[in-house]
Amino acid sequence: MSGKLDEAFMAKALREAEKAALKGEVPVGAVIVREGRIIARAHNLREAKADPSAHAELLAIRSAARKLKTWRLSGATMYVTLEPCLMCMGAILLARIPRLVFGPLDPKAGASGSLYDIPSDKRLNHRVHVTGGVLASESEEVLKSFFRKLREEKRSGKGRP
Repeated sequence: MSGKLDEAFMAKALREAEKAALKGEVPVGAVIVREGRIIARAHNLREAKADPSAHAELLAIRSAARKLKTWRLSGATMYVTLEPCLMCMGAILLARIPRLVFGPLDPKAGASGSLYDIPSDKRLNHRVHVTGGVLASESEEVLKSFFRKLREEKRSGKGRP
């Protein structure tokens, strides 16, 4: 896909991240595209669902699988606003998603090139082509703004426990 098309779909994922922020969730958004159309979109809902696995990537994968009535998401591309963690990268591999596009690296939990590099592990039976850094500065700003607000709320006594 072209860089412009990747940016357009990443902008849709960023909208999902902004929805998460409005709900008090860590602002990560994801969309899954197949044949040039969005087939699933999601954002983090860990707080709302009290579920540590309710990451944007997993929710989008589940939605796409339901829509397509198959767990094999071959031919799809996932766009996510932050480098996926180990759990999400595992799900991307298991769902057979052949292409991943993400925003900034996540040096604390990333599993697609920063902390870990799961897609390049030749021992795995599935390959994921990875493109990182798409709209990275925009994604970073959404994250920084969210955490800045969270710190301010904690200082004023209005934040999460």
